[in-house]
Amino acid sequence: MKKELIFNTDLHFEHENWNRELLFWEDELISFQNRLDELVLRWTAREVLTEVEKFQNHIIVHREAIVSIKNQIELHETNMADHYKRDEDVLNKDLVSKHELLRYKIEIQRNLFNEFKGNFFRFLTKYL
Repeated sequence: MKKELIFNTDLHFEHENWNRELLFWEDELISFQNRLDELVLRWTAREVLTEVEKFQNHIIVHREAIVSIKNQIELHETNMADHYKRDEDVLNKDLVSKHELLRYKIEIQRNLFNEFKGNFFRFLTKYL
């Protein structure tokens, strides 16, 4: 049975891609908050303001998730750097498992974020 080697550089490349994606999400959240601020100025109806508040809460949750994922990526990068300093370019099974778990978390967050965006744009279409 052939074993597949996983190198720090491969995982680092994926981390860089994730960080760029997270930065993009952060920028989008700023834009979404700006749209909500516009709605508050245009609408006084309680039902609209209630929806605005729900979306603001979602924005907070997504920001917190982004910070958490960024922290996890940074921890993993630090761990990889420690291996590199010891001339260990191939990671052990435990570290790769942690990376795969982080990949899964990113995928879940990506799906949640895309669902949020869809709902947000439908809401904007209705009230802007």
